[in-house]
Amino acid sequence: MTDDRFLTPDEVSERYRGTVSPGTLRNWRSMRIGPSFVKIGKAVLYPTSELDAWDEKNKVSCRALGRIGVRAEDGA
Repeated sequence: MTDDRFLTPDEVSERYRGTVSPGTLRNWRSMRIGPSFVKIGKAVLYPTSELDAWDEKNKVSCRALGRIGVRAEDGA
């Protein structure tokens, strides 16, 4: 058994600073998109490990650049 913590949709909304509302989570569940969840009776819970995995999956990587206006081949 894992020591996972579970969050309610309201708590998930707080985790994402309100940018994902409980209503959006409800819509995503109905379309089977978004983070994975567990449903026990009427209770909907999101395992934090699944939210962490969803964060990783949606992470946008940026490459480091040198100073603005200086090309890498200039060596400056």
